[in-house]
Amino acid sequence: MTDAPASTPVQEHRFPCEHCGADYRFAPGEGALVCDHCGHRQQIAAPGPWSGALKELDFNAALSHSLPGSEIEETRISTCGNCGAQVEFDPAVHALECPFCATPLVADTGTHRHIKPRAVLPFALDERAARKAMTDWLGKLWFAPNGLQDYARKGRAMAGIYVPYWTFDAYTQSRYSGQRGTVYYETITVIRDGKPARQQVPRIRWTPVSGRVKRWFDDVLVLAATSLPRRYTEGLEPWDLSALQPYRPEYLAGFRAEGYTVDLEQGFGLAREKMDRVIERDIRFDIGGDQQRISHVDTQISEVTFKHVLLPVWLAAYKYRGQTYRFVVNGSTGRVQGERPWSAWKIAVAVILGALVAGAIGYGLALNEGLMQ
Repeated sequence: MTDAPASTPVQEHRFPCEHCGADYRFAPGEGALVCDHCGHRQQIAAPGPWSGALKELDFNAALSHSLPGSEIEETRISTCGNCGAQVEFDPAVHALECPFCATPLVADTGTHRHIKPRAVLPFALDERAARKAMTDWLGKLWFAPNGLQDYARKGRAMAGIYVPYWTFDAYTQSRYSGQRGTVYYETITVIRDGKPARQQVPRIRWTPVSGRVKRWFDDVLVLAATSLPRRYTEGLEPWDLSALQPYRPEYLAGFRAEGYTVDLEQGFGLAREKMDRVIERDIRFDIGGDQQRISHVDTQISEVTFKHVLLPVWLAAYKYRGQTYRFVVNGSTGRVQGERPWSAWKIAVAVILGALVAGAIGYGLALNEGLMQ
């Protein structure tokens, strides 16, 4: 689905300042390109949220390799042998560490032919704001090692990465069969304190049911890479997809973009898992009653379309005492997720303090009981 003619040109995005020739960078939250060398600014003319330019692509056409050649591009990438991340290679960036796991990289290790991004959510937070969000989050982790907290606060700059996602739209019709459970109460006789007594106990009456539910799914979001644990990226949600902008490479100036490693078909499989959970809730609601049993579901899915989108993540990967710790910050909202490191001595202190407090309370209670006697 990502094949393209051999003549597909390799895309290299550079934006030289029109005044001094140095590279522009995108300024988060400002919608402009800024030159750090001379200070010149160039506004990006954005067409606005969810303009008509954000057209969905046909899923079946992509699977049958029938997408127009204009929807395919090829970029130079660096591939991490440790975590598998494929990050767009920028000849102007000479960092030789993977931004996802801090493993040394071999620069410019190949090309990545892929479906072009259809939309991008531009960075709203700059590196300083992202670092503050991360250090504030670390500061709330009392059991984190102080050395790691200090190293993270004073460490190298965080990396701004556009992470790939798929979004899927689809129409579903689901036929189901199952049972509706209705609670009723039955009076029985029990022996209580040696005497018979009447007691009501709940019972469930099950009734066979069948029916049909329909749903239109819009923008089911699926992470299209495996370099970060899915629990981290899911912890960054929700994303304001209404703020997506039609893809323009200017938004990537000064940042890096990760290539997708979860292909379109795999991505749709993950989307179907999300859809099926929603469909199950719809069915339980449709069955009604006090409890529900679902024995069979047959879902027909149609009108499937998709987009490849890029979402902004600030990333820090630190090697501390031989172990890698990763922290990710939603580049739009500042929400933070990451490793939860533990300090052995802090835990030991907490245990000792807890034992002392418990002992003091126990001694006080015993002393009070003795006085009362």
